[in-house]
Amino acid sequence: MVREMEIKEAILDEAKIIAELAIHMWNSHTIEELKLNFEGYIKSGGAVFLAWNSNEAVGFAQCGLRHDYVEGTNSSPVGYLEGIFVTGEYRRQGIAKMLLMACQNWAKEQGCVEFASDCELTNDDSLRFHLNMGFEEANRIICFTKRL
Repeated sequence: MVREMEIKEAILDEAKIIAELAIHMWNSHTIEELKLNFEGYIKSGGAVFLAWNSNEAVGFAQCGLRHDYVEGTNSSPVGYLEGIFVTGEYRRQGIAKMLLMACQNWAKEQGCVEFASDCELTNDDSLRFHLNMGFEEANRIICFTKRL
């Protein structure tokens, strides 16, 4: 049960906490790899927000600035939602929306007038979330690679 949900920008010392949440989404990595990635991300100026229920971290959102072309946008930089996750028992309580709002506010503070994101073609939950949060679908692509 959500008591006193608080959204706060994460500090460097909280990288392991973020990694322990992120492993549920990006399980092809280790917690240590993710911890190092988040430390680097925070050091380089990206933002990560944590959702706290009392003293328990129950979700996170990672956002940054993209200066290269972002599909469907007309400005630069563009605020970009890199990842968002809320633990199972805390879903459908508006926490992801609060995390997204924190990211969007951060992007506005950085001078952005547009905000974007992406998801895998098969991730129907993420697609529904984005559409429910006011995002508009810009394009669908399939990416290819080839070993040389």
